[in-house]
Amino acid sequence: MHQPEQDHALLLESRTVLPTDHGVFTTCAYTFGDVTHVAMLMGEPAQAEAPIVRMHSECLTGDTLGSHRCDCGDQLEAALQAIAAEGTGILLYLRGHEGRGIGLAAKLRAYALQDQGMDTVDANRALGLPDDARDYTAAAEMLRDLGCSTVRLLSSNPAKAEALTSLGITVADRVVLPVVDRPENSHYLQTKRQRMRHDPLAGRVSVEEDTFPVYRTLASNSEVVAQLAQSADGFIAARGGDAEFVSGEADRTHLHHLRAAVDAVLVGATTVTRDDPQLTVRAVQGENPVRVLLDPRARIPVASRVLQSADARTLWLVGQDTEVPSGCGEHVEIVRLPASAAGSSAGADGAAGTSIEPAAVLRVVREHISGSILVEGGGKSVSAFLSAGLLDRLFLTVAPVLIGDGVPGVRFEGSKVMGEALRAPFRRYTFEEDVCTEFVLSQAARDHDAAQIAGQSAAQAVGHATVQNTGQEFDAR
Repeated sequence: MHQPEQDHALLLESRTVLPTDHGVFTTCAYTFGDVTHVAMLMGEPAQAEAPIVRMHSECLTGDTLGSHRCDCGDQLEAALQAIAAEGTGILLYLRGHEGRGIGLAAKLRAYALQDQGMDTVDANRALGLPDDARDYTAAAEMLRDLGCSTVRLLSSNPAKAEALTSLGITVADRVVLPVVDRPENSHYLQTKRQRMRHDPLAGRVSVEEDTFPVYRTLASNSEVVAQLAQSADGFIAARGGDAEFVSGEADRTHLHHLRAAVDAVLVGATTVTRDDPQLTVRAVQGENPVRVLLDPRARIPVASRVLQSADARTLWLVGQDTEVPSGCGEHVEIVRLPASAAGSSAGADGAAGTSIEPAAVLRVVREHISGSILVEGGGKSVSAFLSAGLLDRLFLTVAPVLIGDGVPGVRFEGSKVMGEALRAPFRRYTFEEDVCTEFVLSQAARDHDAAQIAGQSAAQAVGHATVQNTGQEFDAR
């Protein structure tokens, strides 16, 4: 950051009221040097021991145009919500801070370099610009004029607190607003955490705490998502079919959260015959989803737990003319797949030499299930739904283990050149030693994420977490 300029006088230009979606704020225009800034006040912050304060840097693209390349617009909304919920506080809207102080045109040039693969820090440096050129002298002067020499700062950036402290303002606490990363800005924000000392999202979070917003998003919408855990070299099981504990306990807890969030979980016949899974919610609180067994030749043994245990309603999807053995539980409903479901060898998991078209399967399932559906396995089924363009999200966990040769994980017909490879916005979660990437594949999923952020309540906004300096974003350790 630039060294503060001390040779300007602060001038209060005007004072009025501003009604907003978050309440009525007293709004002051201050000019410092040649730049006019805005202070938005609610309540009597000068009477508070340490009012909450947000120093918000001007961002035309994020605050006004709704860009998702940064989180500025979301941070602005969350800060106003937090101040309104507390009833007392200040938002300082600092102009001249566009692009961390490099200006609008330079910021857009840096965006162009980021489009080519640079991160936000390297892009600035390639243009001969500083990582952060912002000056907070005006903010300190405004706070002094408003009678607030001690504050609680709403920020995940320790450099802001350090700057205010050096300017004579006491920062009694620094609070991270619970703003969720978007797929479009996840890499940008992770760069700031790794290279610019920004804090993890709301401190450390645990998968056991059900804090990941995507669980609520899936529960309140109708999506088709897939989950797969594989080794670092791309296998979901050893050569002999042993798939137990490819990933660790935290990733398995994440899987149970997904099961609890969806209405149905779909697996292929090979997964059931190999693993004899229960497909129920056990590691977390929640209702069991409907089990959907994709088995056109009725290969699943009748003694399998999914056909004997009445823990969950079960749909057994079999071929039109397939003979189904007797002896399964009353909770099992036989559903005949239409003849049109027969597909190529690239289709979803059936039997050796057979496959079915994922779109036809989904149409059949949708006659019984209206909410979100989790395609849980195996690798062939997940790959087929992905290749068919039917997935809204894919949760792909990579475990730090090398199998060498085994049952393949995600596999589909790829592109001949890297420029045509499948790329999508993503989030990344750290589950102990495993790393899970959530690919947000559809526009519907991105819209659902945006609605989730927009719908955050004022209670969430003010339910802040005091900053911790350890852990990683979405760290389940």
